Amino acid sequence: MARITVERAHTLGKDAAREKADKLAHKLKEQYGLESSWVGDTLNLKRQGVKGTVKVAQESLRIDVELGLLMSAMSGTIKSEIEKALDKALA
Repeated sequence: MARITVERAHTLGKDAAREKADKLAHKLKEQYGLESSWVGDTLNLKRQGVKGTVKVAQESLRIDVELGLLMSAMSGTIKSEIEKALDKALA
């Protein structure tokens, strides 16, 4: 099992960052079938072989992902795609 963590600082404020995270979650659902649900300021994401969280704070956004055995082989590519998507979402 592989773990991926990506964290980015932002100046959007918590509400705007949460809105951006929600939009990103909708894109991930369309593209990869990830289901999402909010618990406080944490967005939980999951699908078979993948589970993760997006933690939204006033000045940062942190993504933690656990990949199942089959997905672990692609962890480098997945991390790179997460970084690109997060940077684009926060731009």
